[in-house]
Amino acid sequence: MEIDKKNYADYIKEITPVHNLWASMGKAFITGGLICTLGQLIMNRVTNTWGLEAEAAGAWTSIILVFLSALCTGLNIYQKLVKFGGAGALVPITGFANSVAAPAVEFRSEGQVFGIGVKIFTIAGPVILYGVGVSWILGMGYWVLQKM
Repeated sequence: MEIDKKNYADYIKEITPVHNLWASMGKAFITGGLICTLGQLIMNRVTNTWGLEAEAAGAWTSIILVFLSALCTGLNIYQKLVKFGGAGALVPITGFANSVAAPAVEFRSEGQVFGIGVKIFTIAGPVILYGVGVSWILGMGYWVLQKM
């Protein structure tokens, strides 16, 4: 029995990928930085070209980044970016758009209603639900404290 356990442990060690923490952090930093740089370039361009104030330019920048992320998800580009950059690609607003679009792309063969309609919020649904719920609870707490 001991020989089987040793062989199994050797097998697991052989097939388990080895990751370099510093390389992974560097790739995440570069990927996240490039996404944020793209966002800043879009914001500067929108502000200068359209003559919008900073708040409106920020909203349009978010809209454009979400659109580009969903487009790249549909073209299977964003998954390659995530594989390279890890959390650097998943943390910004583009990662959230990817988490909404990816199930829709994956389950489109099951139809509009039972495929896309049911699965689109598989990952993002709980984030939206708990985000809205917690913000409502915190807002009510803040309101109560203001009334006291």
